[in-house]
Amino acid sequence: MSDLPESGHTAVRRGSRARIVLWVVLAIVVLLVLAVAWVGIRGLLAKRALEDSVGYVGTLRSQLTGGDTAGAQATAKRLERSADSARSLTGDPVWGAAEYVPFFGANLRAVRQVSGVVDDIARNAVAPVSSVVGDFGKNAFAPKNGKIDLAPIERAQPAVQRATTTLQRAQRDADGIDTSGTLSPVTSAVNQLRNAAASAATQADSANRIVQLAPAMLGHDGTRNYLLLFQNNAELRAGGGIPGAVARLQVDDGAIHLAQQSSGGAFGEFPSPVLPLSADTRSLYGDITGQYMQDVTLTPRFDVSAQLAREMWKRKYGQQVDGVLTMDPVTLGYLLKATGPVQLPTGETLSSANAVQLLLSDAYVKYPDPAVQDLFFASAAKAVFDRVSTGGFDTKQFVAALTEGVSEGRLKLWSASPTEQRRITGTAIAGELPTVTTATREFGVYLNDGTGSKMDYYLDRTVSVGTSVCRKDGRPTSVVQVTLKNAAPADAATSLPAYVTGGGMFGTMPGTMKTLVAVYAPSNAIYLGASQDGKSAGVQTTADGEHPVVQLRTLLTPGQSTTFRVAFLGDAKHAKAAVQAVTTPGVRQSEVQPLSFDCTAPVPAG
Repeated sequence: MSDLPESGHTAVRRGSRARIVLWVVLAIVVLLVLAVAWVGIRGLLAKRALEDSVGYVGTLRSQLTGGDTAGAQATAKRLERSADSARSLTGDPVWGAAEYVPFFGANLRAVRQVSGVVDDIARNAVAPVSSVVGDFGKNAFAPKNGKIDLAPIERAQPAVQRATTTLQRAQRDADGIDTSGTLSPVTSAVNQLRNAAASAATQADSANRIVQLAPAMLGHDGTRNYLLLFQNNAELRAGGGIPGAVARLQVDDGAIHLAQQSSGGAFGEFPSPVLPLSADTRSLYGDITGQYMQDVTLTPRFDVSAQLAREMWKRKYGQQVDGVLTMDPVTLGYLLKATGPVQLPTGETLSSANAVQLLLSDAYVKYPDPAVQDLFFASAAKAVFDRVSTGGFDTKQFVAALTEGVSEGRLKLWSASPTEQRRITGTAIAGELPTVTTATREFGVYLNDGTGSKMDYYLDRTVSVGTSVCRKDGRPTSVVQVTLKNAAPADAATSLPAYVTGGGMFGTMPGTMKTLVAVYAPSNAIYLGASQDGKSAGVQTTADGEHPVVQLRTLLTPGQSTTFRVAFLGDAKHAKAAVQAVTTPGVRQSEVQPLSFDCTAPVPAG
């Protein structure tokens, strides 16, 4: 029997329980402190690893741009290790449990997801591509003895395809990270990842299409023939310029041969369109679009232009080509930066500095006979082609020149193979009409010469576009402004050759420019109104497929300018989308400018 009274036993038991509770609480606190320390330390290490990854990405980009493939492969390995470390540091059970802690958990979850996306990119995009990047040295794609080695491109196809798929997945995963409850630094990091993933996915998709298409289109599986339309920007067409020179390129297992040359005028007039034209094309550009080689680019739809040119070539020469591509003297000037100057049979030196002036202006003064002009243009094209075929130039600069030509809408490509054309569709080189997405709304500004001359060498133009929500229903109002100026000499009617001014043969006084301006809006837009020089303008309103189109005709004497505005109403769901504009590439390239306008009068009607 105990010496302690009952109340004493109770006090002991209570004290024991209190000590147990105290120890349990203390243990929990210690565990929490250890967990916080664990997560904090690993968080700092993960942050450092992610920062290292970002640094490696920058280094990798510089090395690839500079052609340092060996350095790029080593950096890719470092990137893979740092990304794997970040993922491991944020992937243990303690970190996972901490993600359920109020407030802090959302940040930890976002950091883990960022680490996972970066690791996925490093492991499944950068690593595969780095394994084949050694095949692509500085001059890997330069022709040698007139032939491009297609083997490295073929070997790269699986790796580039895997990288593209990975980057598209990474873009979706980055977009799916919830930042509604995260701190500003975490939110900023997620947004940076989203932007980088989106940009990388877009670039990878373009690269993948090229890599998958190039071997077949360059004749790996048999000889290919392509029609090259050399567009003259001195006489504008919506697609760029009048196809003044035409050539057939023959390609066989990477060897490219200029097989045949002709002039646009050699095709004459076909009695009726060589292929059926849509009612919209006939309404906007007339049947001549399908009757003259010089007019196939009146429409901005390059797939239509290409098919018409292909059929005309077949009827003229009996050959069915496998595709059509187009370029202009401005692109030629870009290419000459890489190849260096070339000597022409006529004695002139053609260089990047004088290509545009020599081909689009001086030639008409020096060679007034159109037949001689055609021979001169053909000799210039052949001289540049021969230089490119021999290689021995800076491939990096050459690719940059092609890229610049594509981005400005000067270089386009269409394939007669439906499978190949599906890969081309949706890229800048396809020459398609403006598009609309949740991120961007594109407008198109297309110019067609109506003078029958080469006066567009002197045409200056500025395109501006802006948007604002001016209505209570949230639908955006967008305005496109086009300013044109005839910058020809005041005495152009007499100082310029008749071939340049048109000589009044097509109803336009010498020295005066007649230009048709067609503004294309995104699908489902509603036309609101138009003005010219602050006054209500009479325009043609029609459509090209799903695109509303407003077309205006202008007449400008030397020194005269005009400003044309047109407004459209868009869908509320696209109110936050940025507005852009694509334009007919002319002799001089100018950036599309932002435009501000008064909601009460987006198009002045005074």
